[in-house]
Amino acid sequence: MLNKYKRYTKILIGIVVIAIFFTGGVFIGKKSVQQPALYDRIYFNKELGKPENFDFSLFWDTLRKIEEFYVDSNKIDYQNMLYGAISGMVDSLGDDYTVFMKPEKSKSFLESVSGKENFEGVGMEIGVKNKILTVVAPLEGTPAYKAGIKAGDKIIKIDDKTTEGLLSEEAVQLIRGKKGTQVKLLIVRSTFSEPKEFTITRDTIEVPVIRWEMLASTGEAGGKNNDIAYVKIYNFTANLPSKFDEIVPEILKNNAKKIIIDVRNNPGGYLDSAVEIASWFLSKGDIVLKEQFRDGEGDDYKSSGYKAFQNFPTVVLVNGGSASASEILAGALRDIRNIKLIGEKTFGKGSVQRLESLRGDSSLKVTIAKWLTPKGTSIADEGLKPDIEIKLTEEDFNNNKDPQLEKAIEELSK
Repeated sequence: MLNKYKRYTKILIGIVVIAIFFTGGVFIGKKSVQQPALYDRIYFNKELGKPENFDFSLFWDTLRKIEEFYVDSNKIDYQNMLYGAISGMVDSLGDDYTVFMKPEKSKSFLESVSGKENFEGVGMEIGVKNKILTVVAPLEGTPAYKAGIKAGDKIIKIDDKTTEGLLSEEAVQLIRGKKGTQVKLLIVRSTFSEPKEFTITRDTIEVPVIRWEMLASTGEAGGKNNDIAYVKIYNFTANLPSKFDEIVPEILKNNAKKIIIDVRNNPGGYLDSAVEIASWFLSKGDIVLKEQFRDGEGDDYKSSGYKAFQNFPTVVLVNGGSASASEILAGALRDIRNIKLIGEKTFGKGSVQRLESLRGDSSLKVTIAKWLTPKGTSIADEGLKPDIEIKLTEEDFNNNKDPQLEKAIEELSK
């Protein structure tokens, strides 16, 4: 996940005002129902924070009917009703990444992003897509990858706990664990007739960054006239640019004339790293990414123009596990240089969130910007569709076949 929180520090006062507003007027009706302590003071200020030309009367009418007719009136929990009202308001936005968190969820989220690293687990990136916990990508060589977990798999249970309403950060805490222990994941996949349970043994996860090798063009004798540099990027880590700097002279020394960039099952990482890698393929000043805020305002991230590969014929391999920074790189190369994307549609994670602290230790994780490719395609809304679509089958996976890579070599051999 791209770490952009530190760039935004202002508190969203309006949300706090809305929280106060929903607290007001919680009792209208039968006096036998206990009123909250702050009722008298807040109720008579229920117009506080009311948006212009917005009528909240339906909310108050509904609340009045509940208090007037609900059979278990003594069991009404006004705090939970408040949380439910706010959650419904946030959910109505239809954004998987804008989430209201009650105090307990807020605490869990803060702990998960506090920098406490645990490198023992199963080795996969997960996220929420269409309100369902989804595998973004299994990392190559990890227990999840070896067990057959795939990008796009939907996780409906972790051990005996349902994932409905679970934040991705909470799910991570449940899936991680000590080396040698096991976790059970109930998976839904489009090719499965019914959910399938995967039992995965946790291990120490060593996340690779990048690797490369020389490949032969179609029809050439292997090992002598290799002219394609195959570059596999696993994660856009902070040290990826320095690692890439190291392999550039090696690629040139091996007389490479063409390049395949493979970001399949790459869940992303740092925005700056994506811009740095793009700079080897684009001219100085070319737009790599447009960051669009509300009201059309935004920032452009531009190439530094490192020149080495600006004229190299290039293709990019993508799939459903290519997310965020991977989509930024792929989208920029296609928009600026007409470089073809080969494989499957990308995940579609292209937005920026910031965390807002609210009263009572609750919080709001809210999307504040979208990422657009240089030509204006919204990564978050659409993902990236490949120019040449080739889907890997279960048979391909089981037999170690890679028709997507084969097609990439074929394209560069024309």
